Parts: sequence; C-alpha cells; structure tokens
Amino acid sequence: MNEQYQPQNTNNNVLPQSTMAIVSLVAGILGFTLFPVIASIVAIFTGYAARKETRSVPPIASGDGMATAGIIMGWIQIGLAIVSICCLIVYFVFVIGLVGSSAGQY
Repeated sequence: MNEQYQPQNTNNNVLPQSTMAIVSLVAGILGFTLFPVIASIVAIFTGYAARKETRSVPPIASGDGMATAGIIMGWIQIGLAIVSICCLIVYFVFVIGLVGSSAGQY
C-alpha cells in the first residue's frame, strides 16, 4: 500500500541546469542576430561564470556545453566586430585619399 505513494523516478544525481549557461547561450545567439556587441559581451561574462559553476568541485549545476557555446559565439562576434571596424577605417582612409588626390586636379 505504501508503494503507490512513493515517486517512481528518484534519481538524486541529476544536477539542475545552470541559469548562467542558458543566459550565455541565448546572449550568444542574440549577438549574431539583434544586439551584436552588447549581447556578445554578456555571453562571454555569463559563460565564464557558468563554467565556474559547472566545473567546481563538487559541481553546482550542469550546462558546461551551453556555457562553452555561448563563450565561443561571443568571441566570434567580438572578432567580427573588430574586423568590421578595421574594414570601415580602411574604407574611409581610402575614400579620403581619393577625394584628396582628385581635389588637386581641378
């Protein structure tokens, strides 16, 4: 009679998902879509915080893969932003050079 009131699945070894890892993954995705720089920085900081949670001894939460994915997406987006800024600077230097060289011809 007591058997029907006991829970069927009592696995106490399952860790909860890290909220920081979920935030890192979502911010990494948002870094590629809506908020390139801000979300990428958030993804990097929350990803490292989540990895600290998941790699502690004993682990507090699971989600190391999500944290790593958020960190990687954040750094890729920061790298793309730096390359874009460099290309923009080169473009303006080139345009200013063309305007300056053609202004003396008239």
